Amino acid sequence: MVTIDAMCSLESFRKFVILSTCNSFIPESYLEDYEVFPERETSPGPIYVEAADKVTLKKIRDMTFVNAKEVLGIIYSSKSGNTNLKWRQVRRNSGKVTGEASTNTLVNLTEAGVITPEWVQSYLRKKSEEKQQEVKTNELTN
Repeated sequence: MVTIDAMCSLESFRKFVILSTCNSFIPESYLEDYEVFPERETSPGPIYVEAADKVTLKKIRDMTFVNAKEVLGIIYSSKSGNTNLKWRQVRRNSGKVTGEASTNTLVNLTEAGVITPEWVQSYLRKKSEEKQQEVKTNELTN
């Protein structure tokens, strides 16, 4: 699991949710409309959009598409339960993503622009340094 704590646009997080859940069957018009978001009520893997104004558009498979204005937050959980992320509005369409993501989810987060390849490299470098420090500590205590 990878701890995510990054700033990103609402549109980037919207793209991530679509890539992760319904990219193969979302109607083209919904894909192009930055106010349309997928939601999923079923467990495992609920997805919820918190907005000042929200209207249900259509249900396709297990996804409900909503038109949301003034989005305050999005809660995303993967069906596997390995990823749990929250996007919270900081200012207008800019926000902060926090939570835990699987390594597979990192690909979609990067592709959608939520995190950058540099962020991933920095994270991996930091984890490698932590592991090396742990090995040195263990060598000293044994």
